[in-house]
Amino acid sequence: MKRRFAVLIAGVMMATSLVGCGGSKSTEVPASSEPEKKVEATTDTKKEEAPATEVADPETKELVIYCPHPLEFINPLVSEFETQTGISVEVVAAGTGELLKRVESEQGNPLGDIFWGGSLSTMEPKKDLFENYQSVNEAFVYDTMRNIEGPLTRFTNIPSVIMVNTDLIGDIKVEGYEDLLNPALKGKIAHCDPSKSSSSYEHLINMLYAMGKGDPEQGWDYVQKLCENLDGKLLSGSSAVYKGVADGEYTVGLTFEEGGAKYVADGAPVKLVYMKEGVISKPDGVYIIKGAKNMGNAKKFIDFVTGKDAQTIIIEQLNRRSVRTDVPAPNGLEKLENINLIYDDQNLVVEKKQEWLDKFKDIFTSAQ
Repeated sequence: MKRRFAVLIAGVMMATSLVGCGGSKSTEVPASSEPEKKVEATTDTKKEEAPATEVADPETKELVIYCPHPLEFINPLVSEFETQTGISVEVVAAGTGELLKRVESEQGNPLGDIFWGGSLSTMEPKKDLFENYQSVNEAFVYDTMRNIEGPLTRFTNIPSVIMVNTDLIGDIKVEGYEDLLNPALKGKIAHCDPSKSSSSYEHLINMLYAMGKGDPEQGWDYVQKLCENLDGKLLSGSSAVYKGVADGEYTVGLTFEEGGAKYVADGAPVKLVYMKEGVISKPDGVYIIKGAKNMGNAKKFIDFVTGKDAQTIIIEQLNRRSVRTDVPAPNGLEKLENINLIYDDQNLVVEKKQEWLDKFKDIFTSAQ
């Protein structure tokens, strides 16, 4: 079965045709190309109204997923989904912000079916772009991570962390945010633009609450100092952060747990630091794009990735924490009870998002 991966780079879509997980052939597809599929309208209202468990899009065996996850994370799960269902998946990979703009521009004629990824702080203000759907697995999800809004299905639980290159750090102590203000780290800190990456925005929220001791407005003084130590360097995607640290371009990076955990598991010279001032751990999610052309298949995918089989793959192979009560924590990751967990005010975070992004931009620009 062939699967197409499309990668959005600076607004241009490049598609690669892969066979299984190997990908032995590749071709570029112009940005204006439509997905190679035909969706025929149906007048059978009974089929349209039938639950996903009874009818799974009989006219199509295709699914288009918009996803900011790295391909090495996507591939095992999508391959398993294809094997179990016979549905052919096309993945369009790009940053969360880029993909959200794509969904917004396609309202009324969506070219994607699933948006897979993005923290709740980023996605909740955009929830009107997505369909209400309750997974068949909600009863197995932690009470604090259940989909109570309608469109926002939780997928994995992700703490923010600091990633450290152990070959480069030398005698510099890094135990938390305050240590990133060390002049010896100036220009050596990998951080992404929080307007382009949901994981970077989560770090902004985390540092405001941690360094403001629970009051985010008191955390901006720290943000000012951190931006000065970034020395004008702000990356455009979350993957550039953990790859930059692992490759030795940066000494430390502000990233999410799974982004760095894979390198730790693979024996790279890196370690993860859970900020002593406090760590916010939040779920990211998986969402059905409103008006999805492959609606039945989209519901099948939601049920699949929240199911026990997929969630077990997540903890055994992909270094993430499950949202299910019947799936244990991954081996090798710090137990949550050993982390200084703190919490934000989700309503305030949603209300203040644009204001905080604008303020960060102003501070970073003025610090250069």
